[in-house]
Amino acid sequence: MEIIDAQKDSKPVAEAQTSHQEEAITPTTDQHLVFRPENRWKWWLLVALNIVFLLVGQSAAVLLTKFYFNHGGNSKWLASLTQTAGFPLLYLPLLFVRSINISLSSLNNISHCLVYFSLGCLLAINDLLYSIGVEPLSVSTYSLICASQLVFNAIFSFVINSEKLTKLKLNSIIFITMSASMVAIHPDASKDKNGKPPVQDQERIIAILSTIGASAGYALMLSLTQFSFEKVLKKDTFSVVFEMQIYTSIVATFVCMLGLLLSLEITDLKSEMKKFDEGKASYVASLIGTALAWQICTVGVVGLIYLVSSLFSNVVSMLSLPFVPVVGVMFYGEKMDAIKVLAMLCTLWGFASYIYQQYLDENKSKEKEPELNLIDSDDIQ
Repeated sequence: MEIIDAQKDSKPVAEAQTSHQEEAITPTTDQHLVFRPENRWKWWLLVALNIVFLLVGQSAAVLLTKFYFNHGGNSKWLASLTQTAGFPLLYLPLLFVRSINISLSSLNNISHCLVYFSLGCLLAINDLLYSIGVEPLSVSTYSLICASQLVFNAIFSFVINSEKLTKLKLNSIIFITMSASMVAIHPDASKDKNGKPPVQDQERIIAILSTIGASAGYALMLSLTQFSFEKVLKKDTFSVVFEMQIYTSIVATFVCMLGLLLSLEITDLKSEMKKFDEGKASYVASLIGTALAWQICTVGVVGLIYLVSSLFSNVVSMLSLPFVPVVGVMFYGEKMDAIKVLAMLCTLWGFASYIYQQYLDENKSKEKEPELNLIDSDDIQ
């Protein structure tokens, strides 16, 4: 009761705070309506829906990108462009969630603009590296190598975000490294539906290195994003998360369009569409579908950040990686040999270790919250 009274007495103080603080508080207040006991089922429903968005969006995007390359598509920059060009769809939630307020005021801050620009350029480079990797590799091999993101995520979190490297995280790093190494060393006998022979060793090595580089770049971007929220933007509300997604996507889209022009790949798109194995309609549909799938995935990511946490969203995103090889076997008839099965099991074990460590960390943070609330209420009194 003393805590409640203290909170009530603190309302005038909260009203006198700056607009910067008010913006950070508003979404949390609206979010509490969903967390009430009578609305708890709505929260679970929204969490489940966003998990589906993330898993389905990411899997569909990888499969459609592979479809584009398998049937005559050759433009790496165009494939990269589809990963961010659908960013206007991120404005749709603004019609349904009143607490989201995207403002252009943050663009007046030079440090904020530098954050959006640098992360957007890094995102564009990652998109290009992923496109280089997904073309020659089978879906299953590509996805298993992408799991190395967890390894880089643990390393960058330790260096940039000062997170501890526990035994469980080290265990996760070891098993996922083993998984990626097995897939990289083992020759891939999978063929696409056109019966194309396996790619040359040199091309395969370049694709593997590009995929590993993209995974490292994405892990770096996650750590830098967290660092930006804490040290530069200094707020982590739903509105700011959306601003980050939209503004970085705008920069990445511009960089990819510039790459498409400077590489002269744009001059080949017309003939590429005519020669596409499945026809012009399928060519356009695959590109539009890829862009939509990536944005559906992004909506799932942002939704989970708002409803649960950025950490939970990242874990679910990484959990989708072992799911993609199964879809690749189902839709592309890829071979799932013993090495890939063993690599997938190693990856799942690494995921389990990582998630269990996050579960332990979350429980520790929850145990500290009541103590912090008591200290805050005493200070207010």
